[in-house]
Formats: sequence, structure tokens, C-alpha cells
Amino acid sequence: MAARDTGGTIVIGAGQAGLATAFHLARLGVECEVLERGVPGESWRHRWDSLKLFTPAQHCSLPGRRFPAPRGSFPARDQTVAYLQDYAAELPVTPGVTVTALRSSGSGFELDTSRGTRSAARVVVATGATSVPRIPELSRELAPGLCQLHSSDYRNPGSVPHGGVLVVGSGTSGVQIAIELAETREVWLAGKAPVHVPDPLLKYAGALYWQFIHRALTRRTPLGRKLAPKVVAHGAPLISVSTADAEHAGVVLLPRFEAVTDRGLPSFAGRPAPAISTVVWATGFRPDYAWIAGLERDGNGWPLTDRGAAAGLPGLFFVGLPFQFGLTSPLLGGVGRDARHVAGRVAAAQQAV
Repeated sequence: MAARDTGGTIVIGAGQAGLATAFHLARLGVECEVLERGVPGESWRHRWDSLKLFTPAQHCSLPGRRFPAPRGSFPARDQTVAYLQDYAAELPVTPGVTVTALRSSGSGFELDTSRGTRSAARVVVATGATSVPRIPELSRELAPGLCQLHSSDYRNPGSVPHGGVLVVGSGTSGVQIAIELAETREVWLAGKAPVHVPDPLLKYAGALYWQFIHRALTRRTPLGRKLAPKVVAHGAPLISVSTADAEHAGVVLLPRFEAVTDRGLPSFAGRPAPAISTVVWATGFRPDYAWIAGLERDGNGWPLTDRGAAAGLPGLFFVGLPFQFGLTSPLLGGVGRDARHVAGRVAAAQQAV
């Protein structure tokens, strides 16, 4: 079957990265089509019920539309989904299309999709930073009777079997989940927590804090370049919750989970194994770009790019990567900067033809 030729630009993914890119492309007069395997904001629908963003609402706006929530509040999951759906309503999004392969062709790119083969002169991959759950190899050594689930599969306490729970990973997701579970059962939280941003800083100097992380922590500054590898490999700082909050809620803090007993239970430096029936892996995600032929990647599996322009594949771009340009690159309020830059490069590439 011959490839369907768009003759223009395809954006893959209708999350915040893809939508912000489509917005800026439209402002530059560049026609595009956004392909989304589900519906706009699909990934947010599958997060746990009580999820709250860790960035205040005034810093959660995509380009051209304010996030409709009070200043200082932390938007909930369903608010975020509704916002993205409203935002997408005015953009050229085609839902229900899964892209399974992408390869360079003589005049651009070919895409294998669930609706046939497509071709485009330029492609922007905006599939986000939460591609595949990262679950440690130790999970295979645990007793078969233990329930194991990744944080992306957690919905609410009712979705977890009765009994104690070990949450592995002390990032924002792990701490939030541990606190919620501790209301109804014993919970242990394992892992070395990242730096915690003090709550008063967000409450009384939130604007200054945002300016700092958005403008000072970028790949153009020495501090940003020093921080970038740590964020890409280990995640962002704790914001809005802390391990102290978890302890206050009754969660027992443990060191990193690095060993398993002969009975297939988690072991922590000689301490008795916790009495658990479930392990929740709040261990983040790993990238999966094997479906893009010829893509050069770094040691962590992320695409090698120049501010979003793929190395060695002219016409291929990315938006929404961790620390693509700065610490805020994957966030609702920060992705617009990268989207604007990439849209400008796409427009320039189109004009050069």
C-alpha cells in the first residue's frame, strides 16, 4: 500500500508537548497533524485518582491559555485532563492513531501507523518522558505471592490488596502514594530522597522560585549543565511533599532496596523484612525509541539532540524530553519554551525547501 503523503509536518503525541508544539506551528503558519494513540491527555487519565501536580497552577499554563485554577493551588489529575482536552479542541488532532515505526525516506519520513503508512517531510516526536515503566531486576527475585505493581498502574488504596505495602522510590510520586496508602495500612518507603524544595519557598516566593528553575537551570548556565545529567538519570527535586510529610503520616522510611532474603522478601541492611503483601515500584520510567530507525541515543536511552533537533536525521525533532533545554522542559508550564523553539526550526526547514 502506498504511503499517504501529508507533504508537511506530523506531530506524534497529543500530550502537553505535542499540543504546545501544534499551537506554535499554527502561529507560524505551518500546517501539521497531531497523531494521538488515544485522546488528548491520554497519559494523565491513567495516573492515580488523587494525583496532584507539584507545580502551582499559575505555572501550569500552556502557551495561549491560562490553567483555570486558583493561584497557589496544585491542580488535580482530572483538572489537568480537562484542560488538555479543551486546549486540543482548537488544534488539528487525530485521535486513535498509534505510530509503530518511523524511518527516514528519500524526501522525509515514513510512519507505520495503526491506520496505514504515512509520510511527512518533517516529524516532531512528542510522546513524553513516561514511555515504559522502569522496574528493577530485583523484582524477579521477590516471592511469587507478593503483589507487584508500578506506580503507573496504581489507582487508589482500593486497587491494592490488604496488608502492608512497600513503596520503592522516594520521588514525588512515591511519597504521594505512600502518604495516601498510610491512611489505611502500614506502609514503608524505600529509597534515597532527592532534594526537597522547602514549602515556604513555594508559598511566599513561588514566582522567584519558578523564575530560578525556568531561567537559571538551563543548558546555557554552568549550574544547569551540572544539574542536567542528575535530573535525566534520577529525576527532579521533591516539590509540595517531603519524606518528613510521609513520616508524619505514619510511613516508615527505609534505605534503598538493594537485596532480597532467602524467603524472597525485601532486605534492608540487616533490618527485619517488613510485613508486606504488596510492592509499589515508584521507580520512574525508561525511554523507548527502538521504533525510530537510525536514531542516535545517549547512555540513558534518550535521543541525542540539539535543543530538540535529532542528530543525524534532518527534519526529525523532539519536544518534552527531560532537561531538553531546562529543568522545566517536561512540565506544563515549561514545555512551551521548547515547543516554540522547535516550531521555529520546523518553520525554517519548511521555508528552505
